[in-house]
Amino acid sequence: MHSNHLLLEEPIRMATILEPSKAGFSAMTKIVGTLGPRSRSVEVITSCLKAGMSVARFDFSLGDAEYHQETLENLKTAIRSTKKLCAVMLDTVGPELQVVNKKETTITLKVDEKVILTPDEGQEASPAVLPINFAGLAKAVKKGDTIFIGQYLFTGSETTSVWLEVDEVKDNDVVCVIKNSATLAGSLFTLHASQIPIDLPTLSDKDKEVISSWGVKNKIDFLSLSYTRHAEDVREARNYLKKLGDISQTQIFAKIENVEGLTHFDEILQEADGIILSRGNLGIDLPPEKVFLFQKSAVYKCNMAGKPAVVTRVVDSMTDNLRPTRAEATDVANAVLDGCDAILLGAETLRGLYPVETISTVGRICAESEKVFNQDQYFKRTVKFVGEPMSHLESIASSAVRAALKVKASVIICFTSSGRAARLIAKYRPTMPVLSVVIPRLKTNQLKWSFSGAFEARQSLIVRGLFPLLADPRHPAESTNATNESVLKVALDHGKASGVIKSHDRVVVCQKVGDASVVKIIELED
Repeated sequence: MHSNHLLLEEPIRMATILEPSKAGFSAMTKIVGTLGPRSRSVEVITSCLKAGMSVARFDFSLGDAEYHQETLENLKTAIRSTKKLCAVMLDTVGPELQVVNKKETTITLKVDEKVILTPDEGQEASPAVLPINFAGLAKAVKKGDTIFIGQYLFTGSETTSVWLEVDEVKDNDVVCVIKNSATLAGSLFTLHASQIPIDLPTLSDKDKEVISSWGVKNKIDFLSLSYTRHAEDVREARNYLKKLGDISQTQIFAKIENVEGLTHFDEILQEADGIILSRGNLGIDLPPEKVFLFQKSAVYKCNMAGKPAVVTRVVDSMTDNLRPTRAEATDVANAVLDGCDAILLGAETLRGLYPVETISTVGRICAESEKVFNQDQYFKRTVKFVGEPMSHLESIASSAVRAALKVKASVIICFTSSGRAARLIAKYRPTMPVLSVVIPRLKTNQLKWSFSGAFEARQSLIVRGLFPLLADPRHPAESTNATNESVLKVALDHGKASGVIKSHDRVVVCQKVGDASVVKIIELED
């Protein structure tokens, strides 16, 4: 264990707390930033990348394909200028219920008054009538049910989100009693019926159109599947991606947003490539005292399965403020200590006043939390969960981490072509970064030749502790030599330039030599 890594069980000296945070290598926990009105210029995106954003999320709840294409072109420009890799995530709209407010008027709702939710979208939104985009609401709810309406992403603030109780159902209209006074401002209000199954497809026709055009054109790395409720939702999405050919490699992250998704969590986790815990909607669907439980349980299950867990809604107040609240700072730290791979920032970067400062602040909190992450306990727990006999790859990965910890290596270098070996090493949460050197492979579809590798490199940008490097395709990952000198030199030089490798450091290298997998320890000269 590095000297600067403490355990929470150890007495933490006050001097350690009072000394300033060290600048240097970025946090191991990744940051997903949502690009939008406040964060789509080349200048702001460049600053976001430098601050630590490794995945850019494009939310199709707002803006059309042309709008997002402009933002993506700006991202590409920023990537070229910063020379920092960044993955692209497309977030589907899914069966999201919305209030239709065509004139974008501000609506003030008063406590104890009544408001009618109607599927008649031709009506104008007002404090008395709110048109919605779902004709089946009247059939889904009954007297006493709870409905929430808020601005884009619930803030949880009683002044910008309204809590309604169903009073009666009249034909297709739902009459509700307003439980708190609130002002709805902006162009988009989302409606959430608490613990009520909504009979709409997870992947809508609009989503399919966006994926088949914008998604294919831009070869998206991740698909965030909103409102995933069953494992079948993931299977259907994967089959759809396979039909599109070019993005069959795209990873599907199931976004768990309601009790229905939690009920089928284990089956969904088996099918998905990763999980996004959408705490905004989950926090409404569940009682507040249960929120921490689902986070800890879900993140643990993702960790043991070796699949990335992404946590949302951590610093809501930074949408309008330069600093998070004390509770939010603690919340970010607890997500890291729970074992999450990435923090997803939504409104904070999309329409927030301080997108760059938010990414920077969250990154610093993550880095401090990682210093007190109990890696020893986590390692033992993971090994015990995997059990014996281990698979060949699992055994190599855990051995590489154990060796790196024993010799206090500064970095683990893993040569890989699919990225799987590097992800397995990261599963054991080493305290040092894992440099994943992706060696491209030549492949053909009988019409053209192409190199794989770019997808695999970018898709590791959401995995905690994994830092990808795309190698020259002329140097194979599988070598007959004990050391693939040229590629290893590139990796070591990259580590030195990043500030993680210094003279006399020890480095653990994991690679294939012929048919065998080898873990070796290198001690660097001057």
